[in-house]
Amino acid sequence: MRLVLAGTPAAALPSFDALLASPRHELVAVVTRPDARAGRGHGVSESPLKQRARAAGIEVLSPVRPSEPEFLARLREIAPDCCPVVAYGALVPPAALDVPAAGWVNLHFSLLPAWRGAAPVQHAILAGDDITGATTFRLEAGLDTGPVYGVMTTEIGARETAGELVTRLAADGAALLVATLDGIEDGTVVPLPQAAEGVSLAPKITADDARVGWGAAAIAVDRQVRACTPVPGAWTQLRGRRLRLGPVEPLGEDAGLGPGELSARRDEVLVGTGSGPVRLQEVRPEGRGPMAAADWARGLRLAEGERFG
Repeated sequence: MRLVLAGTPAAALPSFDALLASPRHELVAVVTRPDARAGRGHGVSESPLKQRARAAGIEVLSPVRPSEPEFLARLREIAPDCCPVVAYGALVPPAALDVPAAGWVNLHFSLLPAWRGAAPVQHAILAGDDITGATTFRLEAGLDTGPVYGVMTTEIGARETAGELVTRLAADGAALLVATLDGIEDGTVVPLPQAAEGVSLAPKITADDARVGWGAAAIAVDRQVRACTPVPGAWTQLRGRRLRLGPVEPLGEDAGLGPGELSARRDEVLVGTGSGPVRLQEVRPEGRGPMAAADWARGLRLAEGERFG
C-alpha cells in the first residue's frame, strides 16, 4: 500500500524505519507538526520524524492544522491507500480522514479503551498498572474511540519511567503496526468495536501535575516522579527555588520524617512522605545540570528540619 505516516516525536521513528523497510508497502510522505522554537536561544527545532524523513529523502508535510486546504489538496494528490499514525499530536479532521480508502490507523500506547488521550503511558504509571501495551485502531471523530485491529501487551517494570516505557512500546509497537497494515492489505484483519467497559482518560500531564505532593504515600510519590520523567519533569521547591527530581526510591524504614522533610546523610538524602521516606537519586537545581542528590545536599548545607515546599 502507498502510505503517509503521521507522527512527530522520537516515538514515531521505529515505525518510520519499519515501514520504510517493509517490502510490501511504499512510504511516500510523512505528516508532522511544524517546526517549533526551542532552547534558550529560541532557535527553530525540527521534529525528530521530520529530520529522519528528510535524511531518507521522504516528502515532509507540516501543516499548522491538518484541516488546511493546501494540505488536504496535497494529500489527495499523493493518494495514499492508508495513513498510519504514531504520536502525531493533532486531531485529524473528517476531511482528511476520508482521503485514504483504508483510513488512518493509529498506534496508541495503551490497551484501549483504557487510557484514551494524550498521555496514556504516564497515566498507566500514575495509576500503578502492572500491565500495559499498544493498540492499533482506525481513527474516527471521537477521542481514541475507533475500532481495534490488534493489540500487544507487556508488563510495566517496577522502576520504569514513562520515557523508558514509551521507548520500549514504540519499538515493539512498530512490528504491530506493520502487521496490522499487512492484514488490512490482505483483508485478513477486521477491526472490532472497543469494549464499552473499562474506559479511562489520559489527558496531557502539565507542569502543575508534575509538582510532587509530599503528603502522598511513598509509593504514590514514586509513581508520580516516574510518570513525569523525562517530561514534563517532576519538581519541588526549596528556599523559594525550583528543584527538578529524577526517580526516587521508596524505603521500608521509618526515618521519623514529616512530609517533605529532608535528612542529608554522608552518602544519601532522604525525604519524608505521607507513609515513609524516599531516597533522592538525581536532582537538577535551577540553572544547573543534573547531579547526585548527596553532592547537591553537601553544597547546600541543609538545616535540621528543613523541608521541601
